[in-house]
Amino acid sequence: QVQLVESGGGSVRPGESLTLSCVASGFKISTEHMAWVRQFPGQGLEWIAIISPTGSITASADSVKGRFTASKDNAKNTLYLQMNSLKAEDTATYYCTKGSGPDAPRGQGTQVIVFS
Repeated sequence: QVQLVESGGGSVRPGESLTLSCVASGFKISTEHMAWVRQFPGQGLEWIAIISPTGSITASADSVKGRFTASKDNAKNTLYLQMNSLKAEDTATYYCTKGSGPDAPRGQGTQVIVFS
């Protein structure tokens, strides 16, 4: 059974940093592309970043490029999202997904609030 559990969200000031974690079970992330997406209140999902099975290849959306970095520890079956220079417009619920399709399995999400 695929399970994804995100954590690490919180309330921070603009310019601060957070690191999100996603612990996977029921499958090995070393064999899958994994992604991070976010959802603004009342809106659909926005793709943020994707990382290859080995972790050697990553890509990110223009809105977070240069600020957010996806990484993974295959031994721990855990995915990370390092978020630097956070902005108010980054306020959202963040999810990790197995794969990157529109119906990709995701966890319960972790909320990030950036406030002045």
